Amino acid sequence: MAQDRPTASELLAAIADFLREEATPALDKAEPRLGFQMRVAVNSLAILEREARLGPDADAAEQARLAKLLGRDGTLDELNRELARQLRTGQRDERDATLMTHLDATIADKIAIANPKWR
Repeated sequence: MAQDRPTASELLAAIADFLREEATPALDKAEPRLGFQMRVAVNSLAILEREARLGPDADAAEQARLAKLLGRDGTLDELNRELARQLRTGQRDERDATLMTHLDATIADKIAIANPKWR
């Protein structure tokens, strides 16, 4: 991992800013279809930037919540598979307040990455 600046997150943000502020308006005038596709690409870059910046902390928090909820340690994937198994078998459901708190927090973190303007 690079220790110098700009960071990966800063580079992604700079690329997205350039494409949004300079390239997209030019494409909108010359070729509207490409302007639309550029906006989709810019939004994708913005998601990648937020994922690079927010994802590690969100994953760590989700893993910690799952470990507490399930009463065991494991990787994030292992813990999510165990939770899914418990949901499928009826061991847990929406009446479990701790589960619902975990799901609310996990969804909020994912939305903050995918579309922070949603809330």
